[in-house]
Amino acid sequence: MLELRNINTFYGKIHILHDLSLRVEQGEIISLIGANGAGKSTTLMSICGIVPPRSGQIFFKGQPIEQLAPNKIVALGISQVPEGRHIFPALSVAENLELGAFLRHDKGQIQQDLEHCYTLFPILAERRRQPGGNLSGGEQQMLAISRALMARPQLLLLDEPSMGLAPLITKQIFEIIRKINQEENTTIFLVEQNANVALKIATRGYVLENGRIILHDKAENLLNNKDIQKAYLGI
Repeated sequence: MLELRNINTFYGKIHILHDLSLRVEQGEIISLIGANGAGKSTTLMSICGIVPPRSGQIFFKGQPIEQLAPNKIVALGISQVPEGRHIFPALSVAENLELGAFLRHDKGQIQQDLEHCYTLFPILAERRRQPGGNLSGGEQQMLAISRALMARPQLLLLDEPSMGLAPLITKQIFEIIRKINQEENTTIFLVEQNANVALKIATRGYVLENGRIILHDKAENLLNNKDIQKAYLGI
């Protein structure tokens, strides 16, 4: 579904991603793990066109997308839940969700998808008229995920969904992520510093260090890898 080939991405003159290559097959949950500053978020922003790569190729379902504008990439079927959530705090929960469907024109289906998001996260239904900024951190993460789902993505990119959340809320969020993957056949590419949580729900994982992929394996093998346990799992 998604393939990155020899991606090099820069911030000005600073070289962040170095010949990065990876692939995501349809129906998988892929986890990209690594330390803070390794280039995980930059990888997602390169895919979404927010920080286009200076060289290399990105293919979505066989189509090159590295030169496309972000809105064109969303229209193809890729949605991102950004690090820090970035909801619209002054808008209501319902308005935030409606903005997720901004590029769609099937009004009847949009309403059905809105109700589906309320089924996934009942607390959002209770607070649909409240400003997004009044929600707790966990509720804002639920809103950010739901807003991305309103675009009906085939590939969902999640950037640090556990950031700043209590362990119980993190567990709830990741249970929903697994449900979205399994019940809605949505492929998921997950960037997460909490490697233990990320690898437990993943099919495969990539380890990113200083902008380079240093290891790739099945998620269960990475969980049992002694070097990964020491570096990222605190074991």
